[in-house]
Amino acid sequence: MSAKIEVVAEPTGEHREAIAHPLREYNRRHGPPLTAKPLCILLKDETGTSVGGLWGRIAYDWLFIELLAVPESLRGKNHGAALLTEAEDIARREGCLGVWLDTYEFQSRGFYERLGYSVFGALDDHPAGSARFFMKKRL
Repeated sequence: MSAKIEVVAEPTGEHREAIAHPLREYNRRHGPPLTAKPLCILLKDETGTSVGGLWGRIAYDWLFIELLAVPESLRGKNHGAALLTEAEDIARREGCLGVWLDTYEFQSRGFYERLGYSVFGALDDHPAGSARFFMKKRL
């Protein structure tokens, strides 16, 4: 079999699927069974408009939080903690062992640490002069 490398200037979902498919097939044959379940918890204002929330997925017995956003006008009122608590409760009910996420130095490391999360890895100079932290909490 012959192959060549091509850089795609404007990637599509089809391109992603072409890459993900062989990886999923390999994992299916060699790893434990995977059932990924999305998690979405919305934060709504007094009019019922979604203004933030939490987005993640449960896979391999852990909840990964991809996004957590609370508008600046609502910060400091425990909305972020409430979103995390709800997500952790759902993760427990789903049998998860823990929760993991990542955050930048200029974002919310201290917030997560106050809620029991600890750093298990860091990527220095991402972005340059700052850092990205990978955090976890065992349930």
